[in-house]
Amino acid sequence: MDSCGLITEGCTQVPLKSVDVEVQVKGFVATVTSTLQYVNEEESPVEATFVFPLPAEAAVCHFSANVSGQEVVAEVHSKQEAQEKYEDALSSGQLAFLLEESDESPDIFRLAVGSLPSKESATVTLIYVIELTVEADHGLRFCLPAVLNPRYTPSDMDLSPVTEVTVVTASLVPYTLSLRVHIISPLSVSKVESNCSLEQLIYLTTDHTEAEVSLSPGHKFDRDVEILLYYQNTHQPTAIVEAGLNNTKCGSLMSDPVIMLSLYPEFPPEVASSFGKRGEFIFLMDQSGSMQGSSIISARETLLLLLKSLPLGCYFNIYGFGSDFQSFFPKSVEYTQKTMEEAMKKVAAINADMGGTELLKPLKHIYSEVYLPDHPRQVFVFTDGDVGNVKDILDLVRMHSRSHRCFTFGIGQGASTALVTGMAKEGGGIAQFIKSKDRLQLKVMQSLSFALEPSAVDITVKWTVPDDVSITMLSPALKVLFKGQRAILYSQLSGKISGGVKGAVTVQYTLAEQPVTNQLNFSLKPAEDKGLGIHRLAARTLIQSLEMKERETKDKSLRKKVVDLSVQSGVSSSFTAFLAVHKGSGQPVARPMVRRTVPVADRCSYNQAPTSGGISYRRAPIRHTIEEWDMESSFNEFSLHEQRSSFDQKDSYLELISLQKAVGNWELETGLLKVFGLTEEELTQQKPAQVDSAVWVTVVALIWLHGFKKAEQEEWKFIAMKATSWIHSQKVGNLSECVQAGNVLLKSQVKEESLGLGSDLRCPRHRPFLGSKPKRLCTLF
Repeated sequence: MDSCGLITEGCTQVPLKSVDVEVQVKGFVATVTSTLQYVNEEESPVEATFVFPLPAEAAVCHFSANVSGQEVVAEVHSKQEAQEKYEDALSSGQLAFLLEESDESPDIFRLAVGSLPSKESATVTLIYVIELTVEADHGLRFCLPAVLNPRYTPSDMDLSPVTEVTVVTASLVPYTLSLRVHIISPLSVSKVESNCSLEQLIYLTTDHTEAEVSLSPGHKFDRDVEILLYYQNTHQPTAIVEAGLNNTKCGSLMSDPVIMLSLYPEFPPEVASSFGKRGEFIFLMDQSGSMQGSSIISARETLLLLLKSLPLGCYFNIYGFGSDFQSFFPKSVEYTQKTMEEAMKKVAAINADMGGTELLKPLKHIYSEVYLPDHPRQVFVFTDGDVGNVKDILDLVRMHSRSHRCFTFGIGQGASTALVTGMAKEGGGIAQFIKSKDRLQLKVMQSLSFALEPSAVDITVKWTVPDDVSITMLSPALKVLFKGQRAILYSQLSGKISGGVKGAVTVQYTLAEQPVTNQLNFSLKPAEDKGLGIHRLAARTLIQSLEMKERETKDKSLRKKVVDLSVQSGVSSSFTAFLAVHKGSGQPVARPMVRRTVPVADRCSYNQAPTSGGISYRRAPIRHTIEEWDMESSFNEFSLHEQRSSFDQKDSYLELISLQKAVGNWELETGLLKVFGLTEEELTQQKPAQVDSAVWVTVVALIWLHGFKKAEQEEWKFIAMKATSWIHSQKVGNLSECVQAGNVLLKSQVKEESLGLGSDLRCPRHRPFLGSKPKRLCTLF
C-alpha cells in the first residue's frame, strides 16, 4: 500500500483539516450535511484523495465546493464522462472535485480534490439522506462511520480497481470532527445516547418534539460515531406524502408526489411464544486472523449459547471461514444429544487462524446443499472484517432469498455496513452491529428470537385511491416482517390530486398460519416540506434494484436507466459520479502534480475504554414478549448480594450452560457440583423425597441462573425455557417443595442473602417450549 504517495507518520502536510457534520432528523429520516475543509500547505499544486465510508443505504444527493468565496455545485454525470472531464480540468490547471462510489462496495466513496493551488483552501459540502434503523430496544440508530479499514480482496479478484486506503494511528489523524444533531418529530424525544461523549441534550420545545445535541470536542477517530434516538410510541405506523418539483419533466419520479409507508407489526405474547420445532440453522463464523483475541473467545461463547438454545427436532451445522472454509459436519445434522456434544468439542477448538476473509466461497457451498423438506434454512453470518467483492455476495444472497433467511453480525469497528446490512436485507433477516462494550451473545440471542418466532409472510400491499390517481410501487416486494421490525415502502403517486382527497392502503399477510388484514387511511395532500428527502430515498431504492438486475442479466439498457434516474434525481449510483469544476484563472500544470491520500484511523489503534462525560451509551436489557417458564413470577423477588462466593462466575456460567442436555435438563455430575460449590452429599441431602435427581439439579441450576446471572437473562432465556418445559413434562407433583429446598440450599452457599421465592411454580399461564398456536393475531395499524 505504498502507491499514490501515501502519507507516513512523519509527513503531516495532508490537505484535509476538518470535518463538520450537521444532522437534521425528521421522524425516521436523517439528512446529513458533511463539510470538509482542505488547505494546501505545500509549495506546489496537489491532488488530494480522501477515501471514506458512508452508510450503505445512504442516498447522496448534493455535492458542492467553495473556493475563494465562490460556490461551485456539482452535477451528476456517467462515471466515465465525469472522470474524463475531471482529468481535462486538471491538465488545464482548473480546480476540480470528483466524488464517486466505489466499484466494489456501495458504502465506500472516493473524493478527489484536484489541482488545489499552493496555500489555497477549499471547502467541500456533501449531503446525503438515510432511513434510521430501529434497534431491538426501540432506539433509532444513526451511525457516522468515521473509520475505514483496509478491505480483504479474494485471491481470484483483480486488484487493480480496489480502492486504496491509507491507515495511521488514530491519534495521528490530521483532521478534526465536529457533529451536531437537530431532531424534529411528531413524537416526543425521550432521550439520546451515544458510544462517544456528547454535550447535554437541549430541548427546544416544551413537548420535547424538537431537540439538539452535539458531539463533545476532541473526538479522536478511534471509533464510528453511533447515536441512538428514543421517541415515545416510536412504532406507530405512518404514511407521508411528499410533493415533487414543478420544474422537472411531467410524470417523472422527481415531479410526482412520493408516498413513504412505514409498517410496524406488533405480535401479541401468544404469537411470540408459539415457536416451531422446524428449521435448519447454519452458523457461518469468521475465523480470519483479525478475529484474534477477545473476538474469537466471544465467538466460542456465542456458539455454545446457540447450541444449547436450539430446539429439539431442528437441523444444524457450523462453518468456519477465512481464506478457505470448513464445516463441522459434511451436511446439516439433526439436533440431538450426540450431535450437540460433538459440535461442542469442535467449538472449543476453533481459533482465528484461517487467514483472510473470503465469504463468497462458503456461501456458494451452503446454497448448493440440498434443502431439507419442512425445515426452512436460516443462515447466521458473523464477521469483523470487510471484503472487496461485496456486490457479488449480495447478488448471491438475493438469488437464494426465497429459500432461506440471512441474519448477520458485524463485529467491531471494521465491519462493512454494506456487507452486513446488505446480506440481511437481501436475505430477509436482521443485521446487528456489535461495537465497543456491546455483548455479541445478547445480540445473537435477539436475532435467534426472530428466527424462532413466527414472522409475517405472504405480504401484499394494496392501495385504494381515486380513479384519476394511480400508484406505482418503487420498493421491492416485502418478503418477511419480524416482531418489532419496521419496514419502509416507497410509491410514486400520479394524476390529479386535490387538497381533501383521501387514500387507503390495505396490508395482508400470514402470521402463525392464519391470515391477517389491516388498513390505514391517510391524506393524499403532499406535505409542505420541499426537502425531497423521501424522493431521494425512493430514487436510491429504485437505483439499487436496477443495479442488482443489471449485474444479474448484464443488460446494458438497465445501466442506462440507472444513469438517467441518477442524473434526474441527483442521487449517486455505481455508474455515475458528481463533478464540480471551478473555472477560475487556472494555468496548465507544467510538472507532474503531487498526489496525497488522506489517511484514516487504523482500527488496531482503537482505545476501547469507555468515554467519560456527556451521555453514556448503553442498552437496557430487552424484554421480549415470550411467555417464559411460570417460575418467572417466583423469581421476581430473587436477588443476590453483589458479594459473590470465591469461584469464577463467568467460568461457572459457561460451565453450567455446557452441561445442559439437549432435551433441556441437567444431571448430577462433578462439573455441576463445582459450579454450585457443593459436595454431592450437600446437594442430595436437600433433595425432597420422591423427586428425581435430574429434576432436582435442573431446578437448582435454574435458581442459580436467576440468582447469579439475572443481568444476562436475555442470553440464557431459551436455555431456561427448554429446562422448564422438560421439568413440566416430568409431571412433578411436589414442585413447590423442590424449589423451596433449592432456595435453602443456595442460601447456605450465599450466606448473606435471603432467597424469597414464591410458593407455586405451576402457573396456568405456562406454555411448553416450542408449544401451541396463538389465540389471537397481531394488529399492524
